[in-house]
Amino acid sequence: GGPRRLLLVSNSTLHGGGYLGHCQQHIKSFLGEKVKRVLFVPYALHDRDAYARTAREKFESLGYGLDSIHESCDPVEAIRKSEAIFIGGGNTFRLLKALYDNSLIQEIRKRVLEDGIPYMGSSAGTNVATISINTTNDMPIVYPPSLEALGLVPFNINPHYLDPDVKSTHMGETREERIRQYHEEPNTPPVLGLREGAMLLVEGDKATLQGVTGARLFLRGKKPTEHEPGTDFSFLLIDSNLQNL
Repeated sequence: GGPRRLLLVSNSTLHGGGYLGHCQQHIKSFLGEKVKRVLFVPYALHDRDAYARTAREKFESLGYGLDSIHESCDPVEAIRKSEAIFIGGGNTFRLLKALYDNSLIQEIRKRVLEDGIPYMGSSAGTNVATISINTTNDMPIVYPPSLEALGLVPFNINPHYLDPDVKSTHMGETREERIRQYHEEPNTPPVLGLREGAMLLVEGDKATLQGVTGARLFLRGKKPTEHEPGTDFSFLLIDSNLQNL
C-alpha cells in the first residue's frame, strides 16, 4: 500500500505538440522506475484499438509497456493486477458508463486509494477521477447509471478550462457562468478549472498545480480566484464541508 498518487492532466495534446508531449516529463517522474507496465483505459473513444495504439506508442517511447483494458477478457482482473492506471480522454459520459458497465468503479478506487498504485488521467480521465462528472464539457451521448465518478479527490475539475474571449460576439454562457450555475445548487464541491497545459499532482494529502498554464478555482458562494503553476492546493483534499471554506 501507500498514499494515493494521481496525475490529473487537463488535455492530452497541446497546440503545436504531439500526444502527451507537453506532459511527458511529468509522466516519467510520476511513474518513476518501479512501474514497468501501464494499464490503459480507452473507453472514452469509440475506436479503442486505434486509441490503444496511440497510447502504446507514446508510453513505449517513454520506456513503459502498455496493456489496454479493452483487450482483456476480464477487465476487473486487469485492474487488480495493474501496476499503474491511465484513463484517456474522449467523451466523459461514454467513459463513465463503460466503467460502471464493467464493474470497475470500486476496483479502481481500491487499487488507487488502498493499494497506492499511480493513477493518471487526461481530460475525461481527469473528470472521472473526481467526485462527479457534473462539470464536464461533454455532451451526454449515453446515459451512465450515475454521474458520481471515482471520487479519488473530494472536489470537481473542469478540464480544458476556457477564459472568456473579450473580442467574441458569442452570447452563450462562458465556462465561468456554467460553473456558477452548478454552484447555485446546494452542497456542491469546489471546481478547479484546469487550463490546457495544466495538471494537478496529488501525492497523499498534498496537491500541487503543475504545467505551463494556471488554473481558476471556484468555491460555492465565493469569487473565483486565479492560481499559477506551483500553487499548493492541498486544502482541497480535506474532505469536509468544503463549500463553507
